[in-house]
Amino acid sequence: MGYVGLPTALGLYANGVRTIGIDISARRLAAIRDGSADLLDDDRLRLIEALGDKNFLLTADTSLVSGAGAVIVCVPTPLDRYLTPDLDPLRAACASVVEHVVPGQVLVLTSTSFVGTTRELLVEPLLRRGLVPGRDVYVAFSPERIDPGRPDHLQQRTPRVVGGVTPECTARARDVLRLITPIVHPVSSAEASELTKLYENSFRAVTLALANEFAEISRCFGLDPIEVTHAAGTKPYGFLVSYPGPGVGGHCIPCDPHYLLWQLRRSRRAAPIVEEAMRSIAQRPRQVAEHAVETLSSAGRGMTGARVLVVGVSYKPGVQDLRESSALELIGELGARGALVSFHDPLVPTLELPGGRVLESVRDPRGVDWDLAVIHTIHPGFDYQWAHECPVVLDATYRFARPRHEDPGHRRRRVHRLPPDRAPAG
Repeated sequence: MGYVGLPTALGLYANGVRTIGIDISARRLAAIRDGSADLLDDDRLRLIEALGDKNFLLTADTSLVSGAGAVIVCVPTPLDRYLTPDLDPLRAACASVVEHVVPGQVLVLTSTSFVGTTRELLVEPLLRRGLVPGRDVYVAFSPERIDPGRPDHLQQRTPRVVGGVTPECTARARDVLRLITPIVHPVSSAEASELTKLYENSFRAVTLALANEFAEISRCFGLDPIEVTHAAGTKPYGFLVSYPGPGVGGHCIPCDPHYLLWQLRRSRRAAPIVEEAMRSIAQRPRQVAEHAVETLSSAGRGMTGARVLVVGVSYKPGVQDLRESSALELIGELGARGALVSFHDPLVPTLELPGGRVLESVRDPRGVDWDLAVIHTIHPGFDYQWAHECPVVLDATYRFARPRHEDPGHRRRRVHRLPPDRAPAG
C-alpha cells in the first residue's frame, strides 16, 4: 500500500469495488489510517471516505488474498548499493500470493522488473502447486503508471498496458484494469508488457540526460536553456520537452533502467545509450556541489564553515517522496566540503541522511545569514520570494522565478544558474 498500491486501491474503491489493501508494514498502515500518507487531494478525499466504509479494508493479513476475485501486486523493486536489482520485497509478495491463491483468481503484477519476472515469480510457482495459468488462474503483467504529485496525470485517465501469459489471461486482466481506467492496451505477452515499462523509463532517462546536455550547449553560446527548450517544444511532432535540473530521483528513473542493464549484462549484451544516460544522471549531485564551491568562491567566500541552505529536498515538486532524491547526495557532498548545511522544505519535516544523521527542516529561513541558497525543489503553492534575500542563490532548477520587485541596484543579490559543465538532468 505504497505510492502505487494505495492510489490503485482507492481507484478501485471509487468505482464501487470492495477492496482489501494488504501491507505487512504496521507503520505504513498506521500512516494511511491517520491520514499522513502522501496523496493527491482527490485521493486524500477518497481515503477519508474509504476509511469509514466496510467495503475498504486495510490489513497485514496476507491470508485474505484467498478471498479476493483479483489480486494486484504493487511492491517496490529497488536496487542495492551495487545497482543490482533487490527482488526480496517482490519475491516475498509473490510467494505470499502463490501460497494463498485459489482457482479462478486473476493475478496482475505491476512492479517494474526484468523481462521474465512474471513467469519466474508467479507462473512457475503456480505450476508447482498444480495450478495452470490460463485454466485455473489468470496471470498478467501491467506496469504501473502513477505520476505522484501530478493532478493532470490521474490514473483513471492514463492508459494501461497489459500482457497475460495466455490470451485468456490478458482478457481477464484487462477486465480488472478497466475498473481503474477505461483505456487498456493489450499486448501479446507478459514479457512484452515488462519490456514496455523498461523502454518507457529508459526513454525518460535518456531524454533527461539529453536535456542536460543541451543546457550545457545553450550556455556555451550564452543562451538561456529554458528559452531554447520552450522554443523546441512548440514543434507538435518529433520532440518531447524535458527540463534540466539538479538531479533525478523517485522510484522509477534512477532504478528501472538498471534492471534492463543488469539483465543484458547477464547475457553479455549492452545498451550503451542507456548506460551513458544513467552514468550522466548519477554524476549530477556531485557536480552541483562542485559548482556551489565555485559560486561561493566567485563571491569571495570559501565553502568551509559556510552556512548553506538547500531549498527543497523531495525528488520532485508537489510530493514528500525522498526516494533516490538527489538532495540527499547533494547535502552529503556539501557537508564533505566543509559547509554547514541546512534545508527548508514545506512538505518534508525531517530528513535522514546516509549514516543515520537526521536533519530537521528550517521552518522559517527568513532572517538567517545564509551564505548560499541552493534551489533544488520548488513546490507549487508556496512563496519562495524570501530566497532572493540570500546574498548568493544557486538555481539548480533553471526555473527559479525572479523576485517580484527586484532592485537593480541591490548588488548583494546574485542568482546563478549552473554553467554548461555543471547542469544536472532532472
